[in-house]
Amino acid sequence: MGSSCLLSLTFCFLVLFNCCFAQIEQVTSQRGQQQQGTRRSQQQNECQFDRIKALEPARRIRSEAGVTEIWDENDQQFQCAGVVVMRHTIKQQGLLLPSYSNTPKGFHGAAIPGCPETFQSSGQNSRDRRESSEDQQQKDQHQKVRQVREGDVVALPAGVADWFYNNGDSPLVLVQLLDTSNAANQLDQDFRKFFLAGNPQQELQSQRSSNQRGQHEGESRRGQQERYRNLFGGFDERLLAEAFNVDTKLVRRMRNENDNRGIIVQVQHELQVVSPQESGEEEEREREHQRRQGGGSNGLEESFCTARLKHNINNPEDADVFNPQAGRLTTVNSLNLPILRHIQLSAQRGVLYPNALMTPNWNINAHSICYITRGSGRIQIVGDNGQAVFDGQVREGQVITAPQNFAVVKKAGSQGLEWVSFKTNDNARISQMAGRVSVIRAIPEDVLANAFQISREDARKLKNNRDEVSVFSSSQESRRGRD
Repeated sequence: MGSSCLLSLTFCFLVLFNCCFAQIEQVTSQRGQQQQGTRRSQQQNECQFDRIKALEPARRIRSEAGVTEIWDENDQQFQCAGVVVMRHTIKQQGLLLPSYSNTPKGFHGAAIPGCPETFQSSGQNSRDRRESSEDQQQKDQHQKVRQVREGDVVALPAGVADWFYNNGDSPLVLVQLLDTSNAANQLDQDFRKFFLAGNPQQELQSQRSSNQRGQHEGESRRGQQERYRNLFGGFDERLLAEAFNVDTKLVRRMRNENDNRGIIVQVQHELQVVSPQESGEEEEREREHQRRQGGGSNGLEESFCTARLKHNINNPEDADVFNPQAGRLTTVNSLNLPILRHIQLSAQRGVLYPNALMTPNWNINAHSICYITRGSGRIQIVGDNGQAVFDGQVREGQVITAPQNFAVVKKAGSQGLEWVSFKTNDNARISQMAGRVSVIRAIPEDVLANAFQISREDARKLKNNRDEVSVFSSSQESRRGRD
């Protein structure tokens, strides 16, 4: 495909790309543990359905240097999970303009309120220690800018500004999950993007039914939709000039009133930022710093401002489950990316080799929103009435939701199947139905024999014929066909 992708959760996942810069306004909430039991009570009555679909994006918004696609947030499966899914494709030297949202997400390139500008350019007159204050002011200072690569999961709390720049030689694809039901969102169930620059297209804002907010407010906002601007466009220019201590001419440029480039703009020359070359050693130092902190809160600068915001799940060596005949699973949760404890989200990357399958399972404590990153295959989802709410083929670029406790099985096609599942819990867990660590394996033979009205020998086969964990090879297919 010649492109790369990042994963976002209010969460971000890089599906395809070579390299990019990102910055996130680094702020987290200490109420993560308190949010655990209250974060999605609004959605509990919206998960009653008989059919689920594998969905393509519902709308496509073009910008100067890329495309933004948004899945239909009115679809019942997304309302059940309380999420919105979108995808940004950024061309080479494209810049996704700075913005923030009312929901947690995974993006990279942030400005965190209250944190110091720890990255500073060298300046040209450094030989004289007594350099003037004017020279000091000419040096650029900003918060940390991070390099992100294919397979990175990037986590970002609600209300934190972020931007992305593609400095690679191929398109950058960012898949983003917006958790509208998170307790950090105290507005409503509509996702809202607040842009600090540019003139965002009105299609970028939520398209949920007006009765979600009330008819009066819906009509009021429809009357304003013709003039979507960035946040500075709504302020009095003289007040802004005073706040920034600049002239009104510069403030008018900030308002971008005649800017029709969209939210992804082309950078004319290579973007100049202060950023060290990231290496594996640097990432290991970040992890060691987190371990020394022991998860404790040691003040704003030591906990929030230095928090690790990304974790790569693309390296086969980091897999949590690996079967050389079937595939692998890699998980990122609050145990290996502690900031997810505050965001209450996690993710899992799955890779199935051709014709392999993942054990039937259910999600114990989370909804699972699955984005197909490569290949194709068959997925079945079964509800509490024992009826399949989905039984069909899925392919690259589609999204499908498995609600909490609904049973799921995945089988790869002839080209294999790869996906990333976003989970609505920072430590999501599954219960497996077949294999060595399954619920069936844990039940006594006599219980199975009486429950299914089978012999103890057949019950023993159910328990022991699969000795693999999580991902299964298709090596026994021919034998099953003869039975």
